[in-house]
Amino acid sequence: MNSIPDRLLRAAMALAIVLSTAALWWPWPAQAAQRIKEVAAVQGVRPNQLIGYGVVVGLDGTGDQTTQTPFTQQGLTSMLQQMGVTVPPGTNMQLKNIAAVLVTAQLPAFAQPGQQIDVSVSSIGNAKSLRGGLLVATPLKGADGQVYAVAQGQLIVGGAGASAGGSKVQINHLSGGRVPQGATVERAVPTPLHQGDSIQLDLNSGDFATARAVAQAINGAKGAGTAQALDGRVVRVRVPAEPDARVGFLADIENLPLELARPAAKVVLNPRTGSIVLNQAVALAPCAVAHGSLSVTISSTPVVSQPGPLSGGQTVVSEKADIQVASQGGALISLPAGAQLADVVKALNSLGATPQDLLAILQAMKSAGALQAEIEVI
Repeated sequence: MNSIPDRLLRAAMALAIVLSTAALWWPWPAQAAQRIKEVAAVQGVRPNQLIGYGVVVGLDGTGDQTTQTPFTQQGLTSMLQQMGVTVPPGTNMQLKNIAAVLVTAQLPAFAQPGQQIDVSVSSIGNAKSLRGGLLVATPLKGADGQVYAVAQGQLIVGGAGASAGGSKVQINHLSGGRVPQGATVERAVPTPLHQGDSIQLDLNSGDFATARAVAQAINGAKGAGTAQALDGRVVRVRVPAEPDARVGFLADIENLPLELARPAAKVVLNPRTGSIVLNQAVALAPCAVAHGSLSVTISSTPVVSQPGPLSGGQTVVSEKADIQVASQGGALISLPAGAQLADVVKALNSLGATPQDLLAILQAMKSAGALQAEIEVI
C-alpha cells in the first residue's frame, strides 16, 4: 500500500507536467488588448516646438566662410555688441572658427522653469563640420514669439571626416549635432488640463468603433455617463474638480484595457522605395494574373569617316545607335481566394514579381475587384 507522502509526490509531479504544457492547450486571445493611453491623448497635453538662431564657436577651421555667408558675420557682430564690443564699420572679418546654426527643441508638456531639455543644432551656412564647437547662449522662441528656453553647451556630433590633397573621407553627418540637456526652460506653457469640469480625449485615428470602445471602458470603470463619444475621434470625459483627484482619475482611465475591432483592410504603397505594407484584414478574391517584363536597350558606337588622301575633305565622327527591345512573357497564373494575411502573401509570392512590379499589380487587382482592401499611396 502506498504511503501518503508517495501519493502527494506523484500528484505534485502530475500538476507540474500539466502546468508546463499549458502553453500548448490554453486558448490565447487572437489580439492583445491595448490601453487607452495607446490610442488617445488628452487635448492640450502636448509638446511645443521651439526654434532659435545661434552661433557655434571654437571650430577647428571648419566654420562658415563669412564672405559667402554674411549673416554669420552679422550674428557675431550683434553678439559682440551685446557684450560691449564694437566692431568698426566696414570691417571684413575672415573667420573660419564660427558657424551660423539653427537650434530646435521640443518643450514637453508641464515643463517648468529651471528644467533642462535636449536641443538639436544644424548648420545653415557652408560650414564643413560642427565637431568640437560650442553653442553660445541662444534664446529659443515659440510660435507666439516669446522666449521659452535658452540653449548653450558643447555639441556632440556623431560623425568624423578628413580631407587632404583633393581626397575626402566622411563618416555620418558633420553639419548637425545635439546638446543633451542643453537648454534651460525659462517659461512654462499654460495648460487647459485643470479648466472646466470635463476633458477631451482625442483619438490617434478616426474610428467610430474605437471611440465607442473608449467610452464604454471608462463608463464601465467609473460609472455610466462619465464618458461620451462625440464622433469618431473625440470622447468627452467628466473629471473631478480637485487637481490631485483629476490626476489620479486620468492615471486610472489611461491604463484601462480595450478590446478593439479589426482595422479596415488597407495596403500602403511607397513608389519611391518600392515598399508595400499589408495589414491583417487584407483579403484576396479568386483572380488570374499574367506578369511580364519589357526592356529597351540603346547602345551608341562612335563611327569615324576618314576622307581619302588629297581629297580636301574633313574627318567626321558620327554615332551609330543600336536599339533592342526584349519582351519577356509571363504565364497566366490563377490566384486562389485568401482570407488570411498568410494566404495573401503566399499568393503574391507565387507571381515572382519584384516589389516595383507588385505596385502596379496590386493597383490592377484593386481595379478588377480582386483585392479587398483600400490602397493608400504615400
